[in-house]
Amino acid sequence: MPSDQNAILRPASQSDVDTVYELIVALAEYEHLRHLVTGTRELLEMALFGPRANAEAVIAEVDSTPVGFALFFHTFSTFLCRPGLWLEDLFVVPEHRRAGIGRLLLSHVAKVAVQRGCARMEWSALNWNEPALQFYAALGAETLSEWQTLRLQGESLRALGG
Repeated sequence: MPSDQNAILRPASQSDVDTVYELIVALAEYEHLRHLVTGTRELLEMALFGPRANAEAVIAEVDSTPVGFALFFHTFSTFLCRPGLWLEDLFVVPEHRRAGIGRLLLSHVAKVAVQRGCARMEWSALNWNEPALQFYAALGAETLSEWQTLRLQGESLRALGG
């Protein structure tokens, strides 16, 4: 089992777009959702580094090799009147799991949230991903069973917004 003692975290730079995209694809394959990855490297670059960048990413490396990432962005709570962070993706390649790298990534995003005065950090996990759910629960994450995630996309979004 690898150790996270050699792992370093660093903010993704514009030159890392291909790496982050490849890790997104690897995550999608793990989740059996590769067919849903329709975004491009160019769109990712605009989202992370364009004039209206609306997401951030951090990369975990072991011996200068990317082994994981976290991608997050700001949210806002009207009830609390404070910002929050949404963790969109957290992924560690299989051969580096159970070495503390996931915790290192999650801890980094939590630290960013605290430093920025965020009231909370939230994310979702697939209900079948028992290892991830157990990992999050062990860190004190609360499952919000009273909330349902809803989504408009594609034609439904265009119909309502158009």
